[in-house]
Amino acid sequence: MKQLTQQLKSGKMEILEVPFPALNTGHILVRNHYSVISAGTEGKTVTDARKGYIAKARSRQKEVRQVIEMIKAKGFLPTYKLVMNKLEAPSPLGYSCAGEVIAIGQGVTKFKVGDYVACGAAPHADVVSVPVNLAVPVPKHVDLKQASFATIAAVAIQGIRQAEIQMGSNCLIIGMGLIGQLTYLILETSGMHPIGMDVSDDQLELCRAAGIEKVYLRNQAGIEDIVLQHSKGYGTDAVIITAGSSSLDPVEFAGSVARQKARVVVVGAVPTGFSRANYYKKELDLRMSCSYGPGRYDPEYEEKGIDYPIGQVRWTENRNMQSFVDLLSANKLNIDKLITHTFTLENAPEAYDLILSRKEPFAGMLIQYDEQADLQKTIRLKEFSSTPEEVNVGFVGAGSFAQGTLLPGMKGLCNFVGVSTARGNTSRYVADKSGFSYCAEKADDLFLDTNINTIFVVTRHNLHAESVLKSIEHGKNVFVEKPLAMNEAELAEIRSLYEKKTAQGTQKHLIVGFNRRFAPPVVELQKKFLPEQPKSILIRVNSGVMPADHWVNDPEIGGGRIIGEACHFIDLAMHLAGSPIVSVSAEALSDADNLNNTVVVNLKMKNGSTASVNYFSNGNKQMSKEYLEIFCAGKVAVINDFKELILYEDKIKKIKYKQDKGHKACVQAFLKAIKDGGTTPIPFEELWLSTLATFKVNQSILENRKILIEEQI
Repeated sequence: MKQLTQQLKSGKMEILEVPFPALNTGHILVRNHYSVISAGTEGKTVTDARKGYIAKARSRQKEVRQVIEMIKAKGFLPTYKLVMNKLEAPSPLGYSCAGEVIAIGQGVTKFKVGDYVACGAAPHADVVSVPVNLAVPVPKHVDLKQASFATIAAVAIQGIRQAEIQMGSNCLIIGMGLIGQLTYLILETSGMHPIGMDVSDDQLELCRAAGIEKVYLRNQAGIEDIVLQHSKGYGTDAVIITAGSSSLDPVEFAGSVARQKARVVVVGAVPTGFSRANYYKKELDLRMSCSYGPGRYDPEYEEKGIDYPIGQVRWTENRNMQSFVDLLSANKLNIDKLITHTFTLENAPEAYDLILSRKEPFAGMLIQYDEQADLQKTIRLKEFSSTPEEVNVGFVGAGSFAQGTLLPGMKGLCNFVGVSTARGNTSRYVADKSGFSYCAEKADDLFLDTNINTIFVVTRHNLHAESVLKSIEHGKNVFVEKPLAMNEAELAEIRSLYEKKTAQGTQKHLIVGFNRRFAPPVVELQKKFLPEQPKSILIRVNSGVMPADHWVNDPEIGGGRIIGEACHFIDLAMHLAGSPIVSVSAEALSDADNLNNTVVVNLKMKNGSTASVNYFSNGNKQMSKEYLEIFCAGKVAVINDFKELILYEDKIKKIKYKQDKGHKACVQAFLKAIKDGGTTPIPFEELWLSTLATFKVNQSILENRKILIEEQI
């Protein structure tokens, strides 16, 4: 299938052949008939992408500050590579479309194959994957061209709802672009009395051509009197600002023409540093309107499909979209005259040139898709040829970590065969950059591919166990990023299958990306201590604050930071001790979100060693992130952020390193074991035990007691 993408580095646009997007639980696959180009939102994205680096920096000052902080923490070269990778990757455009359902994900009951739907948060592509709360049914008699505006119309409708105006009310709309025009028509259809204003004569001509008559130029003489007459001398009941501007004029003008206790609703991107007088004297209510409506940016609503009860939230983003389609269905609204341009997908870049050049007026701009085209679900880029003795790799997931850390260290050591990610444009970028033979439609294609003997699992945490089990079942070697599993049931299932395959003599290599075992300072200090010697170990992690709504903190997707991140250090403590963990005790700092992200973990090992893992998320990033101390037999070793090893023996010895946390060495050891037929770099029993001990940390916190795991070893 084809998708419109843009490179953020240069602004270059391409129509890429990409695989179908993943059909996740609670999603539907939709074959697009039409999608709408948003001149405002997408126009700004395209404008920023075509700027030079200095202009980009000026328009993205928040991101620039983040880059500066990253340079301080990681150094210039790693930061440069990360930023360039993001800028060079093909980014999607688009968010409002309509088409036909062609596949249904698990748990979906609201739709069936063959239904027509209008969708939100979906890119300009032949096929899109859409969560159910961002799709609404479209009756067969409704024109899909008009229905494709549902998401953009929901922005207008949410602005109207925020204004809380009733039938017969009057309303001034400032900014008569596409959303302003939709706002006008919906207000008029709903029995209210809109009046519009814009700074552009061309925009007003477009409005009049679409049947929108009561629109005026901002700089027209007597404009305040015109608005006052429209409101019968009282001032407007509401003002909805749909303009995009750096000027304060929209907010200031709204304050001057609004009546006492009116509502001013900001839909567009305008500053709000208004003068106090009008807003104070009239007791005006200034409100923001958030995108399509309640539910927007809430992963529980959008990604998991958990709807808000209608008794508590009458109008969600989905119900706003549906109300627009209902108006079309009842023939109460016709927006055909708002559509000024239609492009094929192949010619879509011309639309953005038109937006930036302003060579001619425009309002609604559509991309029309070829409904009869034969679409490729899997994209084959080159022929694959190798022998079974070689390491032939498939990647399930390939986000920033895979692109920036894993893949570069694997070049020349294996053959890249297939890659599967949730988004087709990501798969294509990774495949082109790293030299994969094909981009798969779904991960199962990789498990079934007999040319692939090794799978790398680099997805979100909730998919790890499933992918590991499928890999083992199909006789693949497996490298899975931490964690191995999300809970004890998944871990038990993996162990059972692993032991079954081992007993049959068919089990391959399985490793978790516990890379810190392979870091040069750790390898060096291991030479100083015998495994059987009891040790006292202190590990302090200044992990930093993570937003509560980050996916890692989601118990169903990320499992929380103990399972998702602290597992690294529990495994490292056991590795340094040279002995299995026999008990776990943990205490967490109380926090408002009950995330248990700041925790002290005490571990006891079979050889008498003890370890304290202090995983703190309440620190300051100016301090080093990771710090280790090991005391044993009159010796002390200190590792500071994997940049320095200090050995306290007869003499103090300091060894400096370029920061290396062992990622490359871990992967290379795994690949070497496969190629040479050697032992797995980390024994399965250790992977299993460090993962189990991580789960016991959460149990210890919840049950407020020490957990003995000795009997499970």
